[in-house]
Amino acid sequence: MKNNWLERVGLICLLLTLLTLAITLTINARWLYQFDIGQLDLLDYTTLSEKELLHNFDQLMRYLNVPWVESLQMTDFPVSTSGAKHFYEVKRLFLLNYGLLLVTVIPSVLYLRHLIKQKRLWTLIQPFRIAVVAPIVVAFMMAVNFDRFFILFHGVLFNNDAWIFDPMTDPIINVLPETFFLHCFILFFVLLELFYFLPMYFGKRALKKEP
Repeated sequence: MKNNWLERVGLICLLLTLLTLAITLTINARWLYQFDIGQLDLLDYTTLSEKELLHNFDQLMRYLNVPWVESLQMTDFPVSTSGAKHFYEVKRLFLLNYGLLLVTVIPSVLYLRHLIKQKRLWTLIQPFRIAVVAPIVVAFMMAVNFDRFFILFHGVLFNNDAWIFDPMTDPIINVLPETFFLHCFILFFVLLELFYFLPMYFGKRALKKEP
């Protein structure tokens, strides 16, 4: 009974570790923003050079990622009170994600070691067969109407309208277009599906080795 409970906790931790790892890699994908600067012609919406724009992007990401950076200051973009409030709320979500990743990664590793030791990696196949379905469903909803999905996403995570930026007071929004966030979501879903596929792959591989 106790072992079953511990294994359920281990499985939940593994699911959360892979989820938060996918989020972490996505929100820190600086290369994706750099790619979109050219792909989405973002320099047309600012007087900055690519190097200057990336410098401001790095300042924003440092604020969002580093707990002890308490105020958001970008060299070339002012931030309104409403904008600062939204970025603060985003920062809290970033830190929550990192916290969950740190809390679950060790139990996940111990859980995997336990399964490997007992030659029971195959038990991951069915749970992750179910787990891979959820991202596909959400990604389908996103593909059907991303505008609606984007609004619902913010409605779930935030209880205010501070995320609706005014370009006059928060010109940073001009170089953070909705399409960039679409690309972020695509990257996230691809990573998550890959991460959820791996336990199935290794589980099936282990099953084939069983006598």
